[in-house]
Order: sequence, then structure tokens, then C-alpha cells
Amino acid sequence: MSDKELITGILSNDQKYFKNFVDKYQLMVLNTCNSFLHNKNDAEDITQEVFIEVFLSIHKFKETARLSTWLYRISANKSLNFMRDNKKRKIIKSIGNFFYGTENSELQIPDNSNDDAENKYKQNEKIKLLHKSINTLSKNQKIAFTLSKFENLSYVQISKIMNLSLSSVEGLMHRAKNNVRKKILNFYKRK
Repeated sequence: MSDKELITGILSNDQKYFKNFVDKYQLMVLNTCNSFLHNKNDAEDITQEVFIEVFLSIHKFKETARLSTWLYRISANKSLNFMRDNKKRKIIKSIGNFFYGTENSELQIPDNSNDDAENKYKQNEKIKLLHKSINTLSKNQKIAFTLSKFENLSYVQISKIMNLSLSSVEGLMHRAKNNVRKKILNFYKRK
């Protein structure tokens, strides 16, 4: 079923179309929320809120945009609001690729193949530090960074989701990466 058919069916209050809509987009929304919240239970709760929001505001959807772009935007905003309102700070699980190739190899997260307690502790501490660094970013930097690094979206896709020009997204990502690196480097310099 096409997005246009789904929207038309939902607007006519046909529950079958809304169920098909949820089935089609649930995993995408859940993954997006989880990439912000890093907690499956919280992500599932916010996913439900996203679909409630969609149900209540589908009449506002502008068909000039892609439905997936609209859902990404709602998911990101609901997730960020949840984090802000509840002051939830969860550990980011997988960001090793972001740091590979940096000048300071200390910033790389160790391979999980060595499971001894000391390495696990060091890895968890580095992940917590990264998480804290990301949480200090401005709202737009945090959204762009999360969509790029955890959702693997292109800058073009991010620009559509955030309603920004491509050059603005590139600037946000450049500043976000620099800000995160500076925070982490400053932490290691103080040690």
C-alpha cells in the first residue's frame, strides 16, 4: 500500500489503514527513538506517542514532503522532549566508528573481544564520557549528530528532516564533531 493510500485511508478514519501504517513504519520509528534514548523500554513508549501524534495530526501532513521525513522529525522531537522533561541520560552503546582515525587513539573504544573486567570498565567510562559530551551539544547539533551517527542518514536526508539547507547541516555536523572531540580531549588532559 502506498503512503498516499495510507494517508487517505487514515483521514477517512479506516482503522485498517492506520494498522497498516503502523506495521510499515513501526520499526523505523522505534529505531529512531532508540538512537536518541538508548533504552528499549523508553523508545517503545515514545514510539507509541509518535503514532498517537500522527493519528491526531495526520491532517497537517503536507504531501510535498515524504512521510518518512515527517516521521523522523516527530520521532526526534518526541525523543528530545522526553530526554529534557525526564532528564534521562542513558549510555550510548555503539560509537566506535566515529572515533577511529582520530589523532588521539586513546579515544577509540576497545574491541569487545577482550572481556576482562578492567577493559569493560574502561569502555563503559569512555562511553559515559561520550554520552555526556553529546548531551552538551545544542539541540540542532544533537539532532544532526544522532541522525548521522546512529541512524546512518545522509546529510541530504537530515537537511530534509530538520528543514535546513545542506550547508547548514554540514556546519552543524562539523561543530558537533569538534565540540565532542574538545570535551573528550579536555577530560583526558585533566587526568
